Amino acid sequence: MAESAHKIEVRREKRDAGVVAHLVFDNARRLNVLNPPALHDLTATFHALSAEEDLRVVVFSGAGGRAFIGGADINHMAGMRTSEDGRAFITMVHKLCQSIRDCPVPVICRLEGYTLGAGLEVAAACDLRIATDTAHFGMPEVKVGIPSVVEAALLPRLIGWGRTSWLLLTGENIDSAKAEAWGMIEERVETAKIDAAIERCVHSIVDATPLAVRAQKRLMRRWERLPLDEAVQAGIDSFAQSVAEGEHIERMGAFVNRKRK
Repeated sequence: MAESAHKIEVRREKRDAGVVAHLVFDNARRLNVLNPPALHDLTATFHALSAEEDLRVVVFSGAGGRAFIGGADINHMAGMRTSEDGRAFITMVHKLCQSIRDCPVPVICRLEGYTLGAGLEVAAACDLRIATDTAHFGMPEVKVGIPSVVEAALLPRLIGWGRTSWLLLTGENIDSAKAEAWGMIEERVETAKIDAAIERCVHSIVDATPLAVRAQKRLMRRWERLPLDEAVQAGIDSFAQSVAEGEHIERMGAFVNRKRK
C-alpha cells in the first residue's frame, strides 16, 4: 500500500452556539498508523480548524473501530538510517501533537481499539479522552529499538512518573480499566455508549460561553510552563480580560434574576 493511502474526514455540525467538528482519520486497513503524508495532512487539518472563529469543540476519532491510532508507521521507520531521518520524522509527530495543543478549543479524543506509541502521544495531546471498555493502550517503542519521545513527555502529568516508567520501559499494553484507574482517560464506557458519552461532554462545552472556554484552555497551557506565582498572576490577567470582554454579563444576570424570583 502506498504511504499516502489515508483519508481525513471533517464533518462540521452547526449548532446554535457554534460548530462542533468531527474529525475522523482513516488508515483503517493499517490500524490508522501515522506515516509522513498522514502526519502532514492531519497537522494541516488542525491548523485550518484552529482558524475557524465559530468552532467550539473538535471530536477526534480513528476509523474502523480497531484502533484510534495504532502508532507510527513501522514500515517507514524501518527504512530510517541517519539521525536526520529520525529527527525529520519524529518532528512531524511533534508538530501534529502541537497543532492539537494549540487548537484554541477543546479537543476530545474518541478511543476505540488500540492506541499505541505515537497514537498515545496524540491522545495525550488532546484535552479530554473518552474510551470504550475494550480499548488498549501502550508505548511499545523500546521493543522495536527506539525510545518513546516527544509528547510522551506529557504522560507523567497525566499518570505520574512510576506508571509512565512502567509503560515506557516495559513496552507492555494496559486495558481501559487500568487506563481509567491510572488517570490516562477521563471516562470509560461500553462501546455502544461511547457516542452518547462524547455528546454529553460536547454539550457541556458548547453550553458554556465560547470566549471563556477558549480563555480557559489558553490559560491552562500557560499554567503548564509557569511557576506557581506566575501562573496565579496569569489567571488574574485572564480573569480581568474576560470581564472586559463582557461575556459574563448576560449569563450572570440571568442567574441573579432567577435567584430573585
